Amino acid sequence: MLACAALAWAGWPQAAAAQAAAGAASYREPVPELRAIVDAPRAPQLTLSPRRDLAALVQMPDLPGIDVVAQPELKLAGLRFHPRVHAPSQFVFGSDLWLMDVASGAERRIAGLPQPLGLAGASWSPDQRWLAFNRIDRASGANELWLVDVAAGSARRLVAQLNTIAGGGYGWLPDSRGLLVRLQAANPGPLPPPDAVPTGPSVQQTEAGAGVRSVRTFQDLLRNENDALTLEHYLVSQPARVDLQGKVVRFGAPALYTATSPSPDGRYVLAQRVERPFSYLAPLSRFPRVIEVLDAASGRVAHTIARLPLVEGLPTGNDAVPTGVRSVSWRSDAPATLVWAEAQDGGDPARETVVRDVVFLQAAPFSAAPAKLAELGSRYRGVTWGRGDLALLDEYWWKTRQTRTWRIRPDQPAQAPQLLVERSFEDRYADPGTPVTVSDAAGRQRLLTSADGGSLFLIGEGASPEGDRPFVDRYDLATGQAERLFHSQAPYYEAPQALLDDSGRRLLTTRESPTEPANYYLRDAAAAEPLRALTRFPHPTPQLRDVGKEQIRYKRADGVELTGTLYLPAGYDAGRDGPLPVLMWAYPQEFKSAQAASQVTDSPYRFNRISYWGPLPFLARGFAVLDDPSMPIVGEGDAEPNDSYIAQLGASAQAAVDELARRGVGDPQRVAVGGHSYGAFMTANLLAHTRLFKAGIARSGAYNRTLTPFGFQSEERNFWQAQETYLAMSPFNYADRIQDALLLIHGEQDNNSGTFPIQSERMFAAVKGLGGNARLVMLPNESHGYRARESILHMLAETDDWLQQHVRGAAPERAQAAN
Repeated sequence: MLACAALAWAGWPQAAAAQAAAGAASYREPVPELRAIVDAPRAPQLTLSPRRDLAALVQMPDLPGIDVVAQPELKLAGLRFHPRVHAPSQFVFGSDLWLMDVASGAERRIAGLPQPLGLAGASWSPDQRWLAFNRIDRASGANELWLVDVAAGSARRLVAQLNTIAGGGYGWLPDSRGLLVRLQAANPGPLPPPDAVPTGPSVQQTEAGAGVRSVRTFQDLLRNENDALTLEHYLVSQPARVDLQGKVVRFGAPALYTATSPSPDGRYVLAQRVERPFSYLAPLSRFPRVIEVLDAASGRVAHTIARLPLVEGLPTGNDAVPTGVRSVSWRSDAPATLVWAEAQDGGDPARETVVRDVVFLQAAPFSAAPAKLAELGSRYRGVTWGRGDLALLDEYWWKTRQTRTWRIRPDQPAQAPQLLVERSFEDRYADPGTPVTVSDAAGRQRLLTSADGGSLFLIGEGASPEGDRPFVDRYDLATGQAERLFHSQAPYYEAPQALLDDSGRRLLTTRESPTEPANYYLRDAAAAEPLRALTRFPHPTPQLRDVGKEQIRYKRADGVELTGTLYLPAGYDAGRDGPLPVLMWAYPQEFKSAQAASQVTDSPYRFNRISYWGPLPFLARGFAVLDDPSMPIVGEGDAEPNDSYIAQLGASAQAAVDELARRGVGDPQRVAVGGHSYGAFMTANLLAHTRLFKAGIARSGAYNRTLTPFGFQSEERNFWQAQETYLAMSPFNYADRIQDALLLIHGEQDNNSGTFPIQSERMFAAVKGLGGNARLVMLPNESHGYRARESILHMLAETDDWLQQHVRGAAPERAQAAN
């Protein structure tokens, strides 16, 4: 008999019920079986070396406490950072670091590591003799660069006082003899006192005749001149080179740098810095900026690429881009050549034109005019470089979901591009895979080609009607034909992580099954035993090893095929135990094609990873869980998906509930629905427009679309272009129809665009004022994703209480489909 199902409701303590009614004054912990999931160990993270024969492994620690998450941070211009260490607001750092030989799996410890390690990121040198890592220690104020001597297996500090607020703050020079770093400035400018007396009001002014511009709802923006001065004080950094002995050579002047990157030959540095005037409407990424090339030896400006103005808004549409230079980078297979794109349509997707973007090249010494590399009919996505006669250029157009990949010959610009792939990026079944790249001698990523140079290698998810089956293909450039070298086979999900040779026969993969966690394997087609385990990470939640899992297929009333992953508690038998209470957890997605919306996602052979973040912990409480059931919102042709959002959402939910009832595993009278962010928005809408669910769990959502008037999620139109759609999609407008229990959870410091904490506060106030049943939980010091152990435990305790009270203990009447 299913013990956890029989005891879960009976074991719900009356004290918890009283606390749930009155409102908690302190953090709570859930029942032990849920607490054990939060404290489950994490598997190490692996980073492969440039020659692909060594790996660095980093152990991630348990969740930080609220005392760590509550430490002071500044929220300015869309950034969140710790002022004491000049580093982004990061709360979980690597706690251990060691090396592994890929061929044998033998592990080596590293002597001299600092304690606590506080590893915030690591980078192999191009020659792989060294491993640099960034150490953060908020207790001491340290933001340091450390160096591991790979052969000796020892670590030492290289330089202190990095400034990593904007970007990584360090990177290897191509000769592996040193690194390019950004240091905290010696004289950063005045820092306004926290109690400074205002010198005047904050004033903003529109520009007459500027036309319609979409102004997204950003968080953590500057509010006044004191904020601007504070940002300048902390963001200003000093570029420098540091050699392997720790000798620092500063070059150039301190400035508000957001990126610095050495050229492949090491002679130049591509630098981007912001300057005034700042904005109260846009984040740092849209501030005026100067893009220039510095001489790496002297720090003098060798070439100014562009001076870009403040961008506070863009034309309407998801294909809109700023005018002028964008996506500037180094060509990785040339000594010092810049590449960038510029819109030819004013960045406005509504403007009719044949050429949308032009891609330019400009080689050192940058005295000649830029040369055209390509003219594109849609938006530039990027180039994957190989050699002078081989590079892959990608473009896309979001409106039609179309993407194209061209073969170009960058050293032969007169030769016409060759179209290799054209498809809808919604069509997962037609995805040919991603080209494999490897590090060259300068540490730059370049296409991996076969020994004769005539073939590329592709790694893909292998989406199919049977689920995802990852693969490796060899693609012949002359014939356009692909040869399959590897394909994941049931009953495992095996995903290639890297090719270890130039033939594609030796692979580093991760393999997992529903009961076996992902581990690294060496797959060698030439070996007597082609598969060998390199790691043996244990099952993090062995108490839930035997939960049931099935990838299910069912149809919506309009014929759209849907997919979901059904999980059942360990030991459950439908014939013996009967239908269970159900928790559905979903996230809607827009499509331009019903065929694409009907495609199968995920794999039935993935590991049953029971994470505290999703719905699966409640398997331990006797619930059936339908995870990620398809909630497609389809708008084919000229139709906009969101114009029929409510109808399609309700139809998808109805189909899921009916399928669980048909299978006899789900009790249609005891179903809850939940989701995070856009999934929370979905949850509130389902409670407002259907009676399918006894309860909803809505975390960090947005419920009033008039507060995001210039678009949200994938909606391109602004409020004034589609008022009826915005109003119909806002569950706040239908709060009077919410008759079932709604639990709202939100981080008090949510910085996600659109999901202001006020969204949950006003939604709760509306339900409360209208006499509905709702509970609002605001988590202190938490952002869009919750980070502190106390917050996660409290979230699970609140959710468990809500499910036990309103779903497991639901009245036995049959739920109705709609109002």
